[in-house]
Amino acid sequence: MGSIAEIRKEYSKTTLDQKDVSNNPIAQFEKWFDEALKSKVLEPNAMTLSTITETGKPSARIVLLKGIENNAFLFYTNYQSQKGKELDANPACALTFFWPELERQVRIEGVCIRVDEATSETYFKSRPRGSQIGAWASPQSSLIKNRELLESRVKELEKRFEGKETLPKPKQWGGYAVAPLEIEFWQGRPSRLHDRIVYYKTDDKWTIHRLAP
Repeated sequence: MGSIAEIRKEYSKTTLDQKDVSNNPIAQFEKWFDEALKSKVLEPNAMTLSTITETGKPSARIVLLKGIENNAFLFYTNYQSQKGKELDANPACALTFFWPELERQVRIEGVCIRVDEATSETYFKSRPRGSQIGAWASPQSSLIKNRELLESRVKELEKRFEGKETLPKPKQWGGYAVAPLEIEFWQGRPSRLHDRIVYYKTDDKWTIHRLAP
């Protein structure tokens, strides 16, 4: 294996300046997201969700963005999972998107709340049947003896819901909405002099600033 410290990449695709961005960071995010889609970025909605444990340690994992509604970022999970328990105890969290094909990153810091049951129900019904079965079968983040346990539960659920194309939503499964308080847009530039534009929310108003790379 080569030296990790010697890995280098020069960024030079484009620039980012305050005069070029939207006054609203949600609109700016949607613009960048559309460009990521058009550029065929692999899973452009994949984002790192960072939460805080009860002992104050950071905890992170990849989840998928499933919508932007009422200026909040939506994702779905098992409420009894590690991230679900952490968010219910401390709603402060962060989201990070990285689109290397465009040499771009977006950092979002905010607070998270559960979405209403109707919204969760509607999304759950839109999922493939296999994903619906998976939501019922997995006691997410719990210790399990082996994979065979999961496969056995799937078979039991397939039999239980035989003939039903759409399953009812499990009570322990649903959505969260992250309301942003800070959003930073990062554009890679040569010589590590990257462009960083950040939005801060105060009293329901956004201010825009440039950060040093």
